[in-house]
Amino acid sequence: MTLSAQPAESTLLGEYSYELRAVERGYANRTLYINLEDNRILEKPVTQQMKDLFTGGRGFALKLLWDAVTSETTWDDPQNELVIANGPICGITAYPGSGKSTVVTLSPLTGNVIDSNVGGYFAPFLKFSGFDALEIQGKAAQDVIIFIDGDNGKVTIEPYSYEAEDSHLIGNLLTAKFGGDEKGKRGVSVLAAGQAAEHTRIAAINSTWYDVRRKEARFKQAGRGGAGRVFRDKHIAAIVCRFTDMGGDKNGVADMPLIRKAGQRINKEITDLDDSQNQMRKIGTANIVDVMDHFDLLPTHNFRFGSHPETHKIDSKVWKEKFTQGLPDGCWLGCTMSCSHGVDHFPIQTGPYAGTCVLVDGPEYENAAGLGSNIGNFDAQKVLELNFYCDTYGIDTISVANCIAFAMECYEEGILTKEHTGGLELNFGNG
Repeated sequence: MTLSAQPAESTLLGEYSYELRAVERGYANRTLYINLEDNRILEKPVTQQMKDLFTGGRGFALKLLWDAVTSETTWDDPQNELVIANGPICGITAYPGSGKSTVVTLSPLTGNVIDSNVGGYFAPFLKFSGFDALEIQGKAAQDVIIFIDGDNGKVTIEPYSYEAEDSHLIGNLLTAKFGGDEKGKRGVSVLAAGQAAEHTRIAAINSTWYDVRRKEARFKQAGRGGAGRVFRDKHIAAIVCRFTDMGGDKNGVADMPLIRKAGQRINKEITDLDDSQNQMRKIGTANIVDVMDHFDLLPTHNFRFGSHPETHKIDSKVWKEKFTQGLPDGCWLGCTMSCSHGVDHFPIQTGPYAGTCVLVDGPEYENAAGLGSNIGNFDAQKVLELNFYCDTYGIDTISVANCIAFAMECYEEGILTKEHTGGLELNFGNG
């Protein structure tokens, strides 16, 4: 992958140094506040009352958002906050599922509070860098990068001076910029939203991790609720967190032997039973396509049906063959569930990336069903292309698939015509 040359060293818009401290029993005991209106950066203490009442993760994020907004605050008001938080078990490597971020904000879709969950390395790196949550208020005057340097105890805001505007390019570019060598890249996670996030309210935030075997940044999405639109409305091009001093004890747990014992139990169950039950480590959540079709629950033609004779063209056997096998595909260290599969060297046939080969993360079940059967598309190539473009442009795949399916039903029922669609025949199956 060829990336544009690095621009000249940019002038910092804001800078803040802080004391590096170890995590204590799952808590960094402070949160990070950034206001992009005046580039203020400061830290706030996590009180015992916060721990007792809100625990962490979603609770912390909701508390911080509640304190920041009023009943009059709208999603695109500078007063609205984008809060990204982690929980007290975040970053534990002894058992699966502990690498998640929770993104909370006022939704551009509903005007109400939403939360969206996302994998990748950002949440653990944020905690180990010294913060249980990141809250961002205000709007920058230009596109910016927020850089949280957990290696040196520094937070900076700088202009975004690159041409890349799609997530897979931004993720790789900034991983290289802030990581440097291979060891450094492993310690970098990037949050970004692609160019579509500037135009649609169903926008997602992509969260990266560096895949040491593929030598490429991969990403998961905080897709639900439109958080990506808020991200770009604040003129955030990317948030980068760096923490390279990784180890299995960084969470500062109270009883590591007990944690390891719990991890051994669930990891043994996954090792012994997964292959005969769900094959999450070979297929991921796409294994559900077969189950849903069998029980007449597979979203088909805008949920009008629950199964289809052509489902075998997008079922688990198809994805198992397309996914690169034999790699530990976890989106956080130590995750034996390892369900974050991808299709390597996938040849794009349409759009601006036609003729290039890319890594497609997924599809997950929701993508295979939503971008497949629910719009009448049983072509795996088209599912993967739609998956790739939605991800890199920053569009929530569940929302866009349901919008397309609804429009297709309206077209087939005569509510929409070629006059409305600009000549496009919006029938089910027209991928």
